[in-house]
Amino acid sequence: AIHVGSDPSSETGAVIPSISLSTTYKQDAVGIHKGFEYSRSDNPNRRQFEAQLAALESGKHALAFASGSAATAIALTALGSAHIVSISDVYGGTHRYMTKVANELQNLQVTWLDLDIASEQTIIDSIRENTKMVWIETPTNPTLRVIDIPYIARILSAHPSAPLLLVDNTFASPYFQSPLLLGADVVLHSITKYINGHSDTVLGALILPEVTPTSKPLLAPFSSKVRFLQNAMGAVPSPHDAWLAQRGAKTLHLRMRAHGLGALSVARALERAKQRGLVKDVIYPGLVSNPRFEVTYKSNLSDVARKWIASLKGTHIPSLGPEFSSSEEDYLSGDGHQWRRYDPEVDGIPFGGTVSFRIQGGREETNAFLAHLHLFSLAESLGGVESLVGVPEKMTHGGIPEAERLLLGIGPDLIRVSVGIEDPEDLVRDIEHALEAAVKPSSTLPIPINITVENAPAPSEASDESPLVTRSPSVAPSENVDSFKEAL
Repeated sequence: AIHVGSDPSSETGAVIPSISLSTTYKQDAVGIHKGFEYSRSDNPNRRQFEAQLAALESGKHALAFASGSAATAIALTALGSAHIVSISDVYGGTHRYMTKVANELQNLQVTWLDLDIASEQTIIDSIRENTKMVWIETPTNPTLRVIDIPYIARILSAHPSAPLLLVDNTFASPYFQSPLLLGADVVLHSITKYINGHSDTVLGALILPEVTPTSKPLLAPFSSKVRFLQNAMGAVPSPHDAWLAQRGAKTLHLRMRAHGLGALSVARALERAKQRGLVKDVIYPGLVSNPRFEVTYKSNLSDVARKWIASLKGTHIPSLGPEFSSSEEDYLSGDGHQWRRYDPEVDGIPFGGTVSFRIQGGREETNAFLAHLHLFSLAESLGGVESLVGVPEKMTHGGIPEAERLLLGIGPDLIRVSVGIEDPEDLVRDIEHALEAAVKPSSTLPIPINITVENAPAPSEASDESPLVTRSPSVAPSENVDSFKEAL
């Protein structure tokens, strides 16, 4: 990622690519040029960034867009009038585009499934003759469900319709998860988040594998269409945005390690708060207590992240919290605490920088918690070096009908935390302080709340306020510290 797309300039020897702001390029004769004609069609900075992206995701081609939503729009437009199967717990903006734009303008039909718990037969039964794609996020936003990518890929490859498998890899990033190597056909990213990582530019991307004789029949035409649409629709990033994102991606591996260790530390602190009655539920795929931990660790985790985590085993990571033990192999700290050596099978694993939890109480406690935070800014988005916090019910998923939000477990008590790369122990203290100030400790442990999500119902026509309706409303839009630095 550091070198791909960043060859030193043959003209000046500069080791950092320059920003090419020109909108047009001189031709030696009609059609005879140096690879560039007009900047909407191609640009040196975008080409360099796309090469870097393809390498990060182990793909053959990458296409950069003006936003993650633009990448979503292009991918769905390329399918034409078709049917897709989508994870029910999808990003609010994706849900909006599928139901209020693609459905109304291209008659896209969507079947919503809980793909983290759906049986093989349920998945097979949801696929129609005109099903062209299965769309998954993993982890999902904001409830961080983990979908077994190889499992879904195997089912789709064996089906006569052979629909493409698209994985939105925004939350895990290429560092923790490599969907193309796990059997996916398309990877989507909101580059704005972890890949750029500095909250200073908005981009999106699609990454595709090489088309071979054994590829699914739909892959070649899909690849051609999205490339054509990138130019035809013109939803491309500026040269400066591409340059910023390329710079950000060069430190992705370092930042994701910091994000991951920080998030695991915060998640474990929230589990301790749960024992004290301050929190109802903690959602982080890397926690051993998470029901999808085995899928996260054994199935989806990338090889590069797995090797890094293995290198941490037996080390001392203070931010994960003190664990008392009588083992002579444990570290003894200056304050008398014994710190267990890190064991991923016991302590959990870093897997992305996002943690969600349900605070004990409701909207009042949520607002009080937000008001007492000092290091976490209340803001949309995630994946930057700074820590952010949000309330999906009113922010990222406010456009989803309330009934569907409740089925998905998105209520006023759900808080999403984007853990930055600050000192994890500082972040843990900030979280603990805000919880103690916002929630009166319960005298007994809270009763666990298990939310079983059924297939989400189609959005009601009454809630569809899209100005794009061009056909009868009777057509339903859808179906159903130091040691920490050493660890980096």
